[in-house]
Amino acid sequence: MMKSITVVGLGSGSEDQITLGIWKQIKEASQLYVRTEHHPMMKLLHDEQIAYTSFDSIYEAHSNFPEVYAEIVQTLLQSVQSIAEAGEEAHIVYAVPGHPMVAESTVQQLITRCEAEGVALHIRGGESFLDAAFTALRFDPIEGFALLDAAELQPSLLQPQLHTLIGQVYDKYTASDVKLALMERYPDDYEVIVGHALGVAGEQELISVPIYELDRIDGYHNLSIIYVPRTTDEDVRNRSFDRLHEIVTILRSPEGCPWDQEQTHQSIRKNFIEELYEALEAIDADDPEGMQEEFGDVLLQLMLHSQMEEELGSFSIYDVLQTLNEKLIYRHPHVFGEDSAQSSEEALVSWEKMKAEEQLANGITNQRPSKLDGIPKDLPAILTAYKIQKKAAKVGFDWDEIGPVLAKIEEELAELKEVIASDEQDKQAEELGDLLFAVVNAARFIYADPEASLARTNMKFKARFQYIEEQLRINDKSFDDTDLVEMDRWWEEAKGIVKF
Repeated sequence: MMKSITVVGLGSGSEDQITLGIWKQIKEASQLYVRTEHHPMMKLLHDEQIAYTSFDSIYEAHSNFPEVYAEIVQTLLQSVQSIAEAGEEAHIVYAVPGHPMVAESTVQQLITRCEAEGVALHIRGGESFLDAAFTALRFDPIEGFALLDAAELQPSLLQPQLHTLIGQVYDKYTASDVKLALMERYPDDYEVIVGHALGVAGEQELISVPIYELDRIDGYHNLSIIYVPRTTDEDVRNRSFDRLHEIVTILRSPEGCPWDQEQTHQSIRKNFIEELYEALEAIDADDPEGMQEEFGDVLLQLMLHSQMEEELGSFSIYDVLQTLNEKLIYRHPHVFGEDSAQSSEEALVSWEKMKAEEQLANGITNQRPSKLDGIPKDLPAILTAYKIQKKAAKVGFDWDEIGPVLAKIEEELAELKEVIASDEQDKQAEELGDLLFAVVNAARFIYADPEASLARTNMKFKARFQYIEEQLRINDKSFDDTDLVEMDRWWEEAKGIVKF
């Protein structure tokens, strides 16, 4: 027995929007289902005394739309199957608002399910809310257009250079979510348009509001949309990663900046290092504005180096992003996979395990015969010592507690004192290095970053020394006019005033 479902679109508004063919399908349907009664076409069905079954009760029985849509599809398939089992021609009509292929999740599910279950599926279009939107909002989609679902809206989906329609804005709560997403990419006062019942005579309404007021207006319902006009405004475009890539490409192009054109990986290598340290300085100073600027400078270095390789055809910044994204997902199976981690320690173990598997798969392990390989050669010496000790500790070359570590510091200090009495400067430097290495080991045992600890002490010393300079200024003195006793007194004062 033939089993089939025909999906028809009821249009977005009044009864004159449906085609004659769709109206014929509705009138001749042996069994008619409608997704919802909340549609202007229902009046015509009532007037013509056409019987139908609505799925509105399913909406009331579930707390989320995916469950609603899944049950609607299941009901339709069970219905056509029951008719076929009764020996009758199993053909039903399912009517949806607008066009069946526009923002209609149940139809997408039917496409998959019907093919798998041997049910023929026919789709007959109707005027969608897009047709009414293009007319009411007066824009041509050929200029660039995006249709997005309010329930799934993420800032990453927004492209300001495109006209953007956001559908399924059912209530203020949904509008609030849309507002927050839009404010990530647009100014808070950027003008958008809320459209209610577009294409419905006597009910259509267009309201212009700044983004920050989207959840402060009333009237949202199942026929509401939000329109975000396209813009070429630089303030908006400059908030996108693609715009940064475009700018760097221009700078390196024949029509770009002569200085940028001449640079190579080696010529700006030192710039990369300098920008990293300036970013670290902003972090240590807990300076949000400084961090914002310095992080941008670091990002520029990444973009320039990647652009050089893109010009050679090696890779682009998008390949860099893909590699990073895949690595993050692969090394976090406790987040993106089936594993679990209840603490940062467990998460770190998971990370290291996946990193080892990744290196083994890539043949990196065989290229590194020493357990101490893999440490960047240009790291500061203190960080290098810290990483060497961590790698050695992983294979058991380590003390069990901090006591012997402190004893080692005392031993190295005694050796340094002994050699200072001599004139062997090379030996003195060697013993100093041994002492510093032992101190770094102590940092590891107390879970302190030695580089960060020393940076903090540097800042503390600088602030206290600057207090001495300020006192000299207040007392109209210079360093030639003071002595260590007076400076030490001010130093002690600073310790009680300058806090970290």
